[in-house]
Amino acid sequence: MILVLQFVRLLIVKTARLPSLSGKERIVLELLVSSGAKYGLQLVDESRGRLKRGTVYETLGRMEQKGLIVSRHEPETHDADALTRRMYHATGHGRRVLDAWSVMARTLALEPGR
Repeated sequence: MILVLQFVRLLIVKTARLPSLSGKERIVLELLVSSGAKYGLQLVDESRGRLKRGTVYETLGRMEQKGLIVSRHEPETHDADALTRRMYHATGHGRRVLDAWSVMARTLALEPGR
């Protein structure tokens, strides 16, 4: 009976396609949710060394594919030489995933002395 229950639990987890969230993705979502839209290098600066310039855009691209964030080009300026930056925003789905992972982390955290 126990083996059957373990198999059913494994089957549910495999077929439910629960959203995954890497450590870097969590950092990005926390920054976007707490203080609004940002561009990539702004995220690197505000992460206090937890995100790197060389990988942040790869992480952001993966997060867009998962539907956790969206990006838009910053409005153009009157300066023709100025480059427009891509601004990143957390989606409703991204906020819900972050909330769910936060609850899970608190729930599963070990209590002191255990």
